[in-house]
Amino acid sequence: MSGVGPVEPGEGTRAGNDNPDPGPPRSRGRLALLYGRHRRTLLTATTVAALLVGGGYLYVTRPQSPPPPPPSPPPNPSQVVDVSYLDAEPASPDAPPRSFRLSVVLSVQSGPPVTVTGIAQPYAGLSVISSPRPPFRTKAGSARKIDITMHVTECGKVPENAGLPFLDVTLRNTRAIEAHSYILGSRYAHDLSAALHVACGNRSR
Repeated sequence: MSGVGPVEPGEGTRAGNDNPDPGPPRSRGRLALLYGRHRRTLLTATTVAALLVGGGYLYVTRPQSPPPPPPSPPPNPSQVVDVSYLDAEPASPDAPPRSFRLSVVLSVQSGPPVTVTGIAQPYAGLSVISSPRPPFRTKAGSARKIDITMHVTECGKVPENAGLPFLDVTLRNTRAIEAHSYILGSRYAHDLSAALHVACGNRSR
């Protein structure tokens, strides 16, 4: 009787403990390898994107401050201009007969510069020339002396005694143009009446 040796695996069969052929690497392994290589770059990009999204949200939802109020318009020129009487002065040698000179000071308190575009007085028998001649400009915080030469053109149209005489001054700034009448006080009225009396002493018509 012949002995029985170990059974050899038949053709096309293999032992149960033999490892199968591993075959090609799985795709999942490749992705893990790529992630491992580029993990730091991906994490940095993800963090930057999150910060940008968060910062944009905070910017959009930030409290809105109210807009600044619009600038106030400048004052009307008559509100910031003062005209005061100074004194009577001799008329210039080249002035026509029956002329006299009174000086005033114009001051601008605030706001944009003010331009004097005209100076006049209410009596039909008087003509007025000022030095400096209009138009002239005066800045805020400064004053300007104005010499006013008055010439009697017709004595019958001027008063013998000026009660409350005034001076008409046309003013202009960036806000408005205004014609304003300035009453210059009793001393101006006295000097004007005296000058008219001298000019028309004989009351020639």
